[in-house]
Amino acid sequence: MSASVLGLLPGSLAAFVTGFDLALPWLWLLLPLPWLAARLLPRERMEGGALRVPGTLVTSTGTGGAVAGRGRRRAVLLWGLWIGLVAALSGPRVILPGHALPASGREIMIAMDLSGSMERRDFALDGETVSRLAAVKRVGADFIRRRAGDRIGLVIFADQAYAAAGLTFDTASVARALEEATIGITGRSTGIGDGLGLALRRLDPRDARGDSSSPEGRPAATRAVVLLSDGANNAGQTTPKDVADLAREIGVKVYTIALGPRDLADANGEQDVVDTETLRAMAETSGGRFFRVKTTDDLVAVANAIDSLVGGQADAPPLPLRRDLWIWPGALALAFAVALLAGRTSA
Repeated sequence: MSASVLGLLPGSLAAFVTGFDLALPWLWLLLPLPWLAARLLPRERMEGGALRVPGTLVTSTGTGGAVAGRGRRRAVLLWGLWIGLVAALSGPRVILPGHALPASGREIMIAMDLSGSMERRDFALDGETVSRLAAVKRVGADFIRRRAGDRIGLVIFADQAYAAAGLTFDTASVARALEEATIGITGRSTGIGDGLGLALRRLDPRDARGDSSSPEGRPAATRAVVLLSDGANNAGQTTPKDVADLAREIGVKVYTIALGPRDLADANGEQDVVDTETLRAMAETSGGRFFRVKTTDDLVAVANAIDSLVGGQADAPPLPLRRDLWIWPGALALAFAVALLAGRTSA
């Protein structure tokens, strides 16, 4: 339809006309199939002792017009049924343009320590003493939900590391994955190196090279890992220093959070205390930042500080809105079928 004609239509109707489409348009070639079948296939001959009634007799009794009318009505219903079926099977739909999704250009993998020491109850939340894990879940889930426009993922590590949520714009699902994390599912030790290594692998490798632009010509996304631990590396196959060097090579900044009231340097024999020096070195090696958290207020302040990270800007492609319309011709075909059945019953 020409642009001049579309200009005369209301906005919503013009959008419908321009966006109308068929998923399987070739199915309309089946439309003349019943007519071709009636013309080309041999008619079935009547067997047995049928009585031929003269046409003058049928006309004189007044039933000829009624029979002819029923035949025309049946033909109309059959054709309506067939056209409705073909139209529904061809997949009519309308595709309307959507708005561009907000996108910050940031991709953040959160690597969280899920070792046994996270059960320690030395944090306060809503006036009550809670475990470290409970405080991290509350503050971390709120931080993730605020990251609208970012691609967020979650890696959990203890004896082993596993990806609880891949990179996605669906921040709500990542927040739920964090809230549902349970200590013990991957052991109770602390494999910091493996946790960071898996987080780096989950970042998109196409742009994680420190390039100024992606192959599509878009600005390269700012990639970062936020790693939280309350212990020292005592499990896994890799060392934190080696993985931090890898992060620097591929242009991924690591922001480390040391959680807990006591440090390994002044532990005085206490077990399960945080290795702040290693976490600080990891952040400095990769070009990120180190944060020390001893209370829930510190954790909230760190979340707000990381929330202010500045990254490149990139618009996500518009999300087209597709509405399938097959139900309408399908309903029309059903109505013709019901009318045919009702006609046979009353005949």
